[in-house]
Order: sequence, then structure tokens, then C-alpha cells
Amino acid sequence: MKQHYLFFIAALITLNTFSQTSFQNGYIINNLNEKISCLIENRDWNNNPTDFKYKLSENSEILTGNLQTVQEFGIDNTSKYVRSNVNIDRSPSNINNLSDTKAPLFEKEDLFLNVLVDGKAVLYSYEGIRLKRYFISVDNSPIEQLVYKEYTNFDRTEIGKNTHYKQQIFNALSCPKITPGQIESLEYKKNDLVAVFLAYNSCDDSQMTNYVEKRKRDLININLRPRANSASLETEAPVNSSDKIQLDTQTSFGFGVEFEYILPFNNDSWSLSIEPTYQSYKSDGFNTYDVVSGEILYASIDYKSIEIPITARHYFFQNKSSKFYLNAAFLIDISLDSTIEYNRDNGSNLDTLEINSGNSYAFGLGYKYNNKYSLEIRYQTNRDLLGNFPSLTSDYTSTSIIFGYTIF
Repeated sequence: MKQHYLFFIAALITLNTFSQTSFQNGYIINNLNEKISCLIENRDWNNNPTDFKYKLSENSEILTGNLQTVQEFGIDNTSKYVRSNVNIDRSPSNINNLSDTKAPLFEKEDLFLNVLVDGKAVLYSYEGIRLKRYFISVDNSPIEQLVYKEYTNFDRTEIGKNTHYKQQIFNALSCPKITPGQIESLEYKKNDLVAVFLAYNSCDDSQMTNYVEKRKRDLININLRPRANSASLETEAPVNSSDKIQLDTQTSFGFGVEFEYILPFNNDSWSLSIEPTYQSYKSDGFNTYDVVSGEILYASIDYKSIEIPITARHYFFQNKSSKFYLNAAFLIDISLDSTIEYNRDNGSNLDTLEINSGNSYAFGLGYKYNNKYSLEIRYQTNRDLLGNFPSLTSDYTSTSIIFGYTIF
């Protein structure tokens, strides 16, 4: 078990060392209102940044821009952030910590706001830990927060919602394409708000930019994953002895289908997946026991199961077509009509035990090419196959070479 963890940590350090940082064409506007073309490190921020890295040219030193030195920055055709001193309500949304005040509790802050829709009417967003707020500006008016707040009454028996953002949008975005009914049903969610701002900007055919559309990406992958497994088993026997029987290492083949969800931040470098997989293992071994007739006891296993790894994966991009990745998985195993038989030297059966396998962990290192083909080596930690028999222990381990093909 410790060796697997050491492997995982060493692989992580190695890939971090060799992974490339993505600097992309962009610009900054400094406090002198000078627009400077540069290369910006694209971190695909999940939470709005307070600073960022940039370079004036490919081979120049890495500089840091922040709220004190930069009033705007953007990555070409991808994103735009604007510094603004705004009122923001940071009232908690956790049901156990709700405010008992309906009105927003505003505080003035300097923030980099993320531009979602740019045009006559601008929609901004701010995301922090457990916090999402949206902001509006029309015809270069001061930026103000669209107000949505959940609150509770004094004795915490009821939850109310302040949906003042609907009135704000009704007042600011007057357009035949936007009806009162649409605003009334409008939810405080990015896609809903973006749709309304796009409709308003299209009313008079004004020039606009939809940064949400520009950042759309394929978030679901379906991967076919055949594999070669090398597995072994060490098990106790149902006799009065602690000596174990070592069953031979065998190679077998398995097949899995992985459903992978790419998390929509950090440039698609993180994903979660679930991968139902069929695997099998047949082997035998023996040991000598004084208490057994003939003194030799043979063990044979016929083990089939559906493994269901629930996996967190991190990608390390080398270039547009090449990336390495590391996996860590919690593995649920469902055995299928599987047994371990113990037979004496004369062939008579001592016992037959039904396999009820436990859960385990797995760690993998892989490479993916052109978002289509992959190759992975995966190590599984020890798994007990005799969960129905507390007095007996067994250690099943396996290593897999997994080939992957992305069909969607």
C-alpha cells in the first residue's frame, strides 16, 4: 500500500516538473490607461483571480499583474476581466448560516469582474468560495450587483428569497424581445442571465461579444478501455493455521467503458469519471499443513467481477495534442458467482467459499494523444475477497495496462 502511494507522489512531482505552462496572446490595460499586448498565463480561473502572470514576449521574464497595477486584462477570443470598485453582498447561502436580514449587506471592494456578455448591456460575474454574484452595466453606467439573497426569519423556521435582480433587469433592459413573463421566470443562473443580455443587445443590432460561447468546450467523454490484467492472490486456508497459500500470478483480459466529465475550469485539466469494468482471474496454488489429510492443501479460484472505479484525474498538457495524466480512484467491486475451492491431496474437497469482495483503491499514470488514444498503467491496492468470513483473510492485487479510445 505504501509503495503505491509513493509511486503516485513521485509521478505527480515528475509530471509537474515537465508540464508546460500555457501563456496565450492577450493584453493588459495599466493604470495609465495604456493597452499593452502580451502573453497571459491562462489558468481558466474557477474563482475570480486577484492576480495573474504575464510576459511581454515569449522569452521575457514572467511578471505579475494585480488589482493595484492593472485595470483590465484579457486573453484573445477567450476571456476578459475588468477591475471595478463595487458593492458586493457576501451573505452566506448555506442553509445553516443564512442571514435574518432580507436586504443585501453591501461592502465596497476592488474586484476583477469576469465579463460574460460585452455590449451595450454588460453582464459580469464574480465567483469565490461558495459565492456567485452577477453584475450589470448599461451604456457605461456604474457597475452594480444584481441582487439575489436567501434569508431566514428570526426563529429560522422559514426561508425567503430576495429576487430584486428581476426588477433591476426589468428597469434596465427594456426590449420587445424580453417580456415581463420571461423576467418573472428568470433564475439567478449564468445561462439564464446570459440569454437575457444577449436578447437585449440584439434588439438594436449593437455589437456584442458572448464570452460564455467562446469558452464552451466538450465536457463529456465516453472512452472504450480494454486492458491486460496481471493479478495474484494470497489467502488463508480454512484450517487451524496462519500459513497462507500463494496463488500463481496470472494474466487475463478485461474491458471497461468510462464516462468522464471534464470539470469546467483550469483549462480542462481536471476530470471525474466512473468506469464499469469486467475482469476475471483464475489460478491455483498449494501449501503443506500437518492437520490436512495428505498434508498438502490446494486452493483454486474462479473469480469474476464488475469493478466500478470512481476516479479523479489530473491532466498535464505538453502541447495541443499530447498530455499525461494521473488517476486516483475508489474502486467498488461486485463479484459474479465466484468461489475459492480448497482440496486435499487426494482430490477431496475440504471447503468451497463464496467470494464477497471488498472495496479498494487504485492509482494510475497515463498518456493521451490527440484527445483520442490513451495508454495507462494502473496499480490496485490489496482487496479482501473473503468478506463473508471474518476469521480468514485474503489479499488480491492487480496491475493493469489499459488502452483507451475516445468515441465521444
